Amino acid sequence: MIAAQTRSLAETFQPEGQLAKAVWFVSLALIGTALMTLAAKTKIDMVFVNVTMQTFAVFAIAAAYGSRLAVATMALYLLEGALGMPVFTGTPEKGIGLAYMVSSTGGYLIAYLAAAWVVGLAADKGFARNPVVMGVAMLAGEAIILSLGFLWMAYLFGFEKAFAFGVGPFIIADILKLALAAAIVPAVGSLLKRR
Repeated sequence: MIAAQTRSLAETFQPEGQLAKAVWFVSLALIGTALMTLAAKTKIDMVFVNVTMQTFAVFAIAAAYGSRLAVATMALYLLEGALGMPVFTGTPEKGIGLAYMVSSTGGYLIAYLAAAWVVGLAADKGFARNPVVMGVAMLAGEAIILSLGFLWMAYLFGFEKAFAFGVGPFIIADILKLALAAAIVPAVGSLLKRR
């Protein structure tokens, strides 16, 4: 019984058998990349930046999937984008593939891997059922996303513009999305356990 409390939701509900587990893993990764794409395309256009639901999706996926599957999902998402699939916010209108990935959003995209790992580790330890602990893990993930995004933008445009366009506009919205993800995953886990 203790082992069940230290697993992510995805691991808790995975089927038995190697083939079934592999199909489950791949299926969830593909579902996760579809959710990331939908989150990227769900945006509020502001003057110079877009606010999307991507950080919400990263945190929700990591909290539900655990570190291994969440990182694999983010890696698959980035691979899809690198291969030219229009999975990112500004694709195809602002370019596709690697050219888009090394633009101003490159730091954020790479940061999704690290943020998914950090939040996923908390889920692996069973904390996905605790919104406060998940909120703290997601704050750490948010710090990673904003830091790497800022550093990449600072490299491209300088520190002042990087903060003005790459950090400032996102702080409040990202904290709200983080709180939503920290509340939803434990609620979904509780609902699934009752069935």
